[in-house]
Amino acid sequence: MYTATTQQIQVTVEPSFLEAESAPDDGRYFWAYTIEISNLGDAVVQLRSRHWRITDANGRVEEVRGPGVVGEQPVLKPGESFTYTSGCPLTTSSGIMVGTYQMQNEHGDLFSIDIPAFSLDLPDQQKTIN
Repeated sequence: MYTATTQQIQVTVEPSFLEAESAPDDGRYFWAYTIEISNLGDAVVQLRSRHWRITDANGRVEEVRGPGVVGEQPVLKPGESFTYTSGCPLTTSSGIMVGTYQMQNEHGDLFSIDIPAFSLDLPDQQKTIN
């Protein structure tokens, strides 16, 4: 598991390789990742957008930006968490993802929180940050 805490918002990531969705002979590798976002502070916050930087084993970088996550912009009261699962295809057998969420507090102020860098590795490979 990978965890980062920014401005009292904790983000925990658990990646997993999906062998059934992958076709290594065709250069297709697919990972799921489950993310839990926890409000450890005392203010209500809402997730507004995401920004991902995905790097494959060849150093090719793809950036993904968009509103919310999995079609939602969850509101988190103090002590609440939101968990979702998404996925990432690569053409290489390993990679790394890192990013940020843009959050908004109850006063309308926007701020960024870190999504920890996490490694996408095959189950039989040593887990490393590429």
